[in-house]
Amino acid sequence: MQIDPSAKRDDLVLAALPHIAFDGWSDAALSEAARDLDYPPREALRLFPGGPAEALAHFVELADRMLAQDFAVQGPRGGKVDERVFVAVKMRLDRWSAHREAIRRGVALLALPQNLPLAAKLGWGTSDALWRAVGDKSHDVTWATKRGSLAALYSATLFFWLDDMSEDSIDSWAFLRRRLLDMGKLPRLRHRAEVMLRSSLSSFRRKTPWARSRLPRRAAGC
Repeated sequence: MQIDPSAKRDDLVLAALPHIAFDGWSDAALSEAARDLDYPPREALRLFPGGPAEALAHFVELADRMLAQDFAVQGPRGGKVDERVFVAVKMRLDRWSAHREAIRRGVALLALPQNLPLAAKLGWGTSDALWRAVGDKSHDVTWATKRGSLAALYSATLFFWLDDMSEDSIDSWAFLRRRLLDMGKLPRLRHRAEVMLRSSLSSFRRKTPWARSRLPRRAAGC
């Protein structure tokens, strides 16, 4: 029976991780992984014609899929959103703690100028996967805001985690909790600013007759 090509790509990038720690995301690492799996000599090129960058993108997307599965089985069912997000981010990184060097080399590859659009796409995809895992079903303007905020938070935590030498990455999780606390303040600050701006506009209309017909009734886009 023929193996699904997607499953073969999954197997290949997972088998490549130990080699990537030494050879980086390279054709050599992918070829070694194919050899480990007893694939034909040119199978790595057939599965990833775009080369190491395509293989890296597949690995990130695979990690996102695994996160969804892990959270569905082990994640909290209720409680505060911040706590569910904390668990999801921790799960996303914890799973790959044995392959930290391969991930570090992946970050370095994505940092190259030609790969920055891919890095942005993958970061957004991971953020979306995290929100979906914790049960977010928003479709309004907050959909993009939430994903942008979490993409930044996840990236910051990832960089901290890559250099974290503390036992069980405890310093990384403390860092994550602090950033979540900061992120949680943003909606409240935004709401407070909108209320103040609307109040100021209302007062300005009352005091300035010509402004009543020219200023918007609400502070749209603030």
